[in-house]
Amino acid sequence: MKERRLANYMTIPPVCDYEGSDYQTSFWDQGGRQYEDRTEAIALKRLLPKSGHLLLELGAGAGRNTPRYLGFDRIVLLDYSHTQLEQAQQRLGKSDKYIYVAADAYRLPFIDGLFDAATMIRTLHHMADAPRALGQVKNVLEADGVFILEFANKLNLKAIFRYLLRRQKWSPFTLEPVEFAKLNFDFHPKAVRNWLKDLGFTIEKTLTLSHFRVGFLKRLVPTSILVFVDSLFQWTGAFWQLSPSVFVKARVAQDAILRDGQDVILSYFKCPDCDHSPLIEKKDYLECSNCKKKWEVKDGIYDFREPK
Repeated sequence: MKERRLANYMTIPPVCDYEGSDYQTSFWDQGGRQYEDRTEAIALKRLLPKSGHLLLELGAGAGRNTPRYLGFDRIVLLDYSHTQLEQAQQRLGKSDKYIYVAADAYRLPFIDGLFDAATMIRTLHHMADAPRALGQVKNVLEADGVFILEFANKLNLKAIFRYLLRRQKWSPFTLEPVEFAKLNFDFHPKAVRNWLKDLGFTIEKTLTLSHFRVGFLKRLVPTSILVFVDSLFQWTGAFWQLSPSVFVKARVAQDAILRDGQDVILSYFKCPDCDHSPLIEKKDYLECSNCKKKWEVKDGIYDFREPK
C-alpha cells in the first residue's frame, strides 16, 4: 500500500493506493479476520435489497464481498488499484455480470443516475475528503437508489476509555475526523449522518459491528459464538454507535435522476475529466470526443485513473 497524488490533478485529495498489495491474502485470508468478515456478511444481508439491476461496489479490492451481491444482474467493481482488480478478476472470472473499473472515487467515470444501488465497505476510512467522495456516490445513484456505507467509528468504547484515561490526545467526542495513520481516518457517526443528509440521503437503518474486536476474545471464544452474539448486538446501532465499525443504509431522494435500464456497458461511462458522454470505443481504449482524452482498456479492466 502506498500514498499517491494523481499527476496533473493537484486539486484532488491524495489517494490511498493498494497497487501490488497482498492485502486480501495477508489481512483477510491469513490475518485471523474470519469474525469481522462473517459479521459484515450478516450486515450486508440485512441491509441490501435482495435483487436489483446494477450495483456499484466502491473499493471492491480483490472481490471479497462481491459474491454477496449476486441478487443484482450486473456488478461494477471499482478500485484505484489495478492489481486488486486483477485479483478480483481471477476470483470471479470474466463475464458480462462483472465490470472491472480502475478509477478514483473522487472522479467517478459514470453518468449521473446510473446505479440502483452502491456499497462502500472499508473504504471511506481512506478518504481525506469524505463528503466529496460521498457526493460522487450520490450523483451516480438513481432516484430511490440504495447506498450501503461502512465507516470506522472514532466514538468507539476503546477510544473513549483511552481518552478518559489520558492515553490518547484526540477526543472521540468531537465531530472532525481523526487521522490515526497516514490516510486512515476514523469518523464520528453524527458527522457521517450530517454529510449524508446534506447530500440528500435519507438514513433508513444503522447497524454496529465488531463489538468484540479484541485479540484475546478472538483467541479464547469460538468465532461462531462471537459472530452470533455480534449479530444480536448489531441492532443496537439504531440507538447508539459505540463499536469500531458502523454500517448505514441510506436512500437517495425521490427527485434524483431516474434512468431507464442501461444494458450497454459503453453507455455507463463518461469522461472523468470533462464529464462528457458517451465515449467512443476503440481497440484498446475509450476516447472522449470532447477533450480527446484516451482511457485504457486492458485485459477486461477499464482504467480511468490517468489518460493514455
